[in-house]
Amino acid sequence: MTAQPTMKALSPKTQHQPRLNIVGAGRVAQTLSHRWHQQRSFVIQDVLTTSLASAQTACGVIGAGNAVAQMDALRDAEVWMLAVPDAQLAACAQALATARSVVGSPAAHPAPIAFHCSGAQGAVTLAPLSALGWRVASAHCILSFASVSAALEQFPGTPCALEGDASACDTLRTAFTAIGAHCFDVASSDKLLYHAAAVFATNFLPVLQATAEDLWQSTGMPTELIPHLRATLLRNAVANITALGPQAALTGPAARGDTAAIARQGAAVTAWDAPTGAAYAALSALALRLAAKIPGNP
Repeated sequence: MTAQPTMKALSPKTQHQPRLNIVGAGRVAQTLSHRWHQQRSFVIQDVLTTSLASAQTACGVIGAGNAVAQMDALRDAEVWMLAVPDAQLAACAQALATARSVVGSPAAHPAPIAFHCSGAQGAVTLAPLSALGWRVASAHCILSFASVSAALEQFPGTPCALEGDASACDTLRTAFTAIGAHCFDVASSDKLLYHAAAVFATNFLPVLQATAEDLWQSTGMPTELIPHLRATLLRNAVANITALGPQAALTGPAARGDTAAIARQGAAVTAWDAPTGAAYAALSALALRLAAKIPGNP
């Protein structure tokens, strides 16, 4: 008599993998979920985004997940990631809270975790879910998610700011650490300043570069020279900042304390475009303040 095959017992890791539902599956959610799926940190369960087709596409990028078309189709899960744009977070939390109230899922122990990925908003944005007894938090990675492929490559070592319910943050710290993030806590009251720092460090760089290129073109610089300048100046500036730090890498009239040159340039830029002139004046004031910290400067 042929012995019947027996089912293999699930490993402890498989048995305790929490289920993750995703609402809003753009580049951030796809990057994080792909890495979590690879590391088996979560079972990627249901994915809801702007359309069923886009949810299916997201599942393909993630390598797992079940695309759904509406909020009430989302099944029970231990962890919920709300990765919608900041302006939609409050409404999304309310819609999810309403849907879960209608579903009437049995009380979970411990309570489900819901978190968002906004740098500027705190966990309080998810108050409708907190009112249901859920543990809410925020987790923001300081990384430019320009594309999923680039973000996946760049993610290891990324700082990740956690804020909200302590036990939720503990769970998220474990999950984010497993995929290579360096987690730290940030106070709810500091979220706006914390995120403003990231805006200065990353979001304004394309704006400054575009402004420089507009100025060059307005002076008659041949267009074909600009890509070379873009590559070399940015690469050299980043290399100097990385090697020397911001203070020692500072050059130009502010580093020399040449306020007269700054005033003349500022007037010229203001005549060209008033908002750009205001930005030049503000940034020059900050540059002079930085230069004053350099040892040996008067």
